Amino acid sequence: MSTVLSLIIPCYNEENTIEICVERTLQIHKNQCFALELIIIDDASTDKSFEKINALAEKYTEIKILKHSKNKGKGASLRSGFGAATGDYIGIQDADEEYNPLEYVTLVKTMISENADVVYGSRYLQRNSQQVFPFVHTLANKSLTTLSNIITRLRLTDMETCYKLFRKEVIHTIAPTLKENRFGFEPEVTIKIAQNGYKIHECAISYNPRTRKEGKKIGWKDGVRTLYCLVRYGLFG
Repeated sequence: MSTVLSLIIPCYNEENTIEICVERTLQIHKNQCFALELIIIDDASTDKSFEKINALAEKYTEIKILKHSKNKGKGASLRSGFGAATGDYIGIQDADEEYNPLEYVTLVKTMISENADVVYGSRYLQRNSQQVFPFVHTLANKSLTTLSNIITRLRLTDMETCYKLFRKEVIHTIAPTLKENRFGFEPEVTIKIAQNGYKIHECAISYNPRTRKEGKKIGWKDGVRTLYCLVRYGLFG
C-alpha cells in the first residue's frame, strides 16, 4: 500500500484562488511514491467558494469536502480537517497562491530522511536567491518566532509558517487538545509540539506574499492574539 499525504485546505471566501490552488496541489503526486488526499473545509464562505469546491470534488476523487454552517476561523477549520484526515502524513495548505504546493515533496522527503515527527517549511531559511518580504510582516514574524523559541527552547526561523507537516499519530494526538479558532493555532500547536518532545525539523520553501487588498486575512489583532497564546500556553499550560 502506498504512502498517503493528506493536505488540509481551510477556505473562506477564496473564490478567485481555490481552483488554482487545488489544481496546483494535485500536481504533487505526479511521479511521486505517495498518494494524495485533499480535505477542503469551507468555513461558511459568503462568495462562490463552496460552489467551486463542489465542482472540483466532482472532477477529482482525491477531494473530500467539509462545511461549517457558520464562520469559525482557520484554527477551527484545521481541527475539523485533522479529524477527517487518513493519510500517513498530514499537512496544511492555504487556499490562496502564497505558497507553492510542490514544496510538500521536499517536506515529506525531509520528514523521512531526518526521521522527524514534524517538519516546518520556513520562508526565511537561505536559498539560492534572497526573497524580499514586506518589512512590517517580516519584523512581526521574526519577533514572534524569537519569543516562541525562548518559551519552547526550539530554534525555529519561521513559527508562523502555514506549511506544517505532521506524522498522523502526532497531529491526531495534539489536535483534540487545541483550542484556538483563528491564527492562534500557529503558536499553540508549536508549543504543544515542544511540550510533547516531538522531533521537529525545518526546510526552506518559497513564498509569494499577498496584500490585504488581494485577500490576506491576518492582521495586527492576530499578532496580539499570538502574543497572548505564547504566554497562555507556553507559561501556564
